[in-house]
Amino acid sequence: MERVLGIGGYFLRAADPVALSAWYRDHLGLEADENGLWRQEAGPTVFATFEASTDYFGSRAQQTMLNFRVRDLEAMLAQLRAGGADVAEETQDMEGVGRFGWVTDPEGHRIELWQPAD
Repeated sequence: MERVLGIGGYFLRAADPVALSAWYRDHLGLEADENGLWRQEAGPTVFATFEASTDYFGSRAQQTMLNFRVRDLEAMLAQLRAGGADVAEETQDMEGVGRFGWVTDPEGHRIELWQPAD
């Protein structure tokens, strides 16, 4: 059986695609080329489904949520706050899984940040 090899892309509708791409570059350090190609570091990726009624993604209108792996969650959240980003106050620890925090981009997409457990 053929199988997928990994996440090949994640695509967002945006009122201002150039500005939104710049926000991801400037606030999260996501360096992508003019075609959106981003060479990410090797590491785990989670593919999970949630109940349709979940509030975990923020707005019920948001059907998916992007999750980025980070090295140091506290440092990333501090950097985002210093840059004026909309960062959730709460964080979550899951034993054996890691730590989680959230930020909302300028167009209202809730993003999860994940520092995997050692």
